[in-house]
Amino acid sequence: MIQAVVTDLAGSTIDFGSSAPAGAFVELFRRHNVTITRDQARAPMGLEKRDHIVAILAMDTVAAGWRESHDGSNYNEEDVDNLYAEFIPLQLELLPDFGKLIPGVVDIMNGLMEEGIRIGATTGYNQAMMEVVLKSAAEQGFMPQAAVCADVVSRGRPWPWMIYRIMEKLEIFPPSKVVNIGDTLPDVISGLRAGVWSVGLVASGNMMGCGSAEELAAIEPVFRETKLAEGRQAMLGAGAHYVIDTVADLQPVLSEINERLSKGEMP
Repeated sequence: MIQAVVTDLAGSTIDFGSSAPAGAFVELFRRHNVTITRDQARAPMGLEKRDHIVAILAMDTVAAGWRESHDGSNYNEEDVDNLYAEFIPLQLELLPDFGKLIPGVVDIMNGLMEEGIRIGATTGYNQAMMEVVLKSAAEQGFMPQAAVCADVVSRGRPWPWMIYRIMEKLEIFPPSKVVNIGDTLPDVISGLRAGVWSVGLVASGNMMGCGSAEELAAIEPVFRETKLAEGRQAMLGAGAHYVIDTVADLQPVLSEINERLSKGEMP
C-alpha cells in the first residue's frame, strides 16, 4: 500500500493561491523597469526560482520590455544571476505574510502520519526560504518528516531528483508506493518522471491564483467552474493520475490508489 506522500509547499499545503512568489516576481521586474503581469509571473510556477526568472525573461513581451529598458540589450547570464540574487531577500521578506496553512492540511497530513504513512515536502524555494515556510507550518501544527528544496539537487522540477531525495531520506521504495502532490504542471511532470503516483491540486494554488478559500468562493460561479475545469484538463493533459481541488480531498484518492495497487496496477 501507499507508504509515503510527497507534497509541494506553496499553493499545496501553505500560502493559498501561491501568492508569495507571484508577488515577488512582479516586484522584482518592476524594480528593473519591466512590467510583467501576475499571469506571466505565475506561468512558470513550480520551477526552481532561478529557472523561473529565466522562463519569465524568455517571454516575448518581457524580453522586449527588457531591451527597451536596457538600451536595446538582451538579457545575459550575469543579468539572471543579479536578478536571482536580488530576488532572494525580496522573497524572504514577503514569505512571513503568506504563511497560513491551506484548510485541511493539519487534519489530512497528521492523520496520514498517524496511520504510518510518511510525509515529505519539496519546493522550488531555496534552503533559507524553505526554512521560513516550514517554521510557519510547524507553528500551525504541520511538520513534514523530510523536506528538500531545489538548491540541494542538480536540477529542480520538472526533474524528479527532489522526489528521489525525499524517498532516500524516508527510506521508501519502490516509487509505486509513493504519491506526489502539487499545484503546478512541473509538480505533475516531476511525479511522472519519478515513477510515482502524480496528483494535481487545482483550486488551492497557482492554477486559480486566489489568495484564500473565501476569495475562491466569491468568484462568479460559472467563471470559477470554467477556470477550474481548464486547470483540471491542463493537469490531466500533462499526465496527472488524479486531479483534486485541495489537499483536503486527498484521502479518497489514496484509497483508490491502494485498491489499484492491491490489483497489481502500477503508476
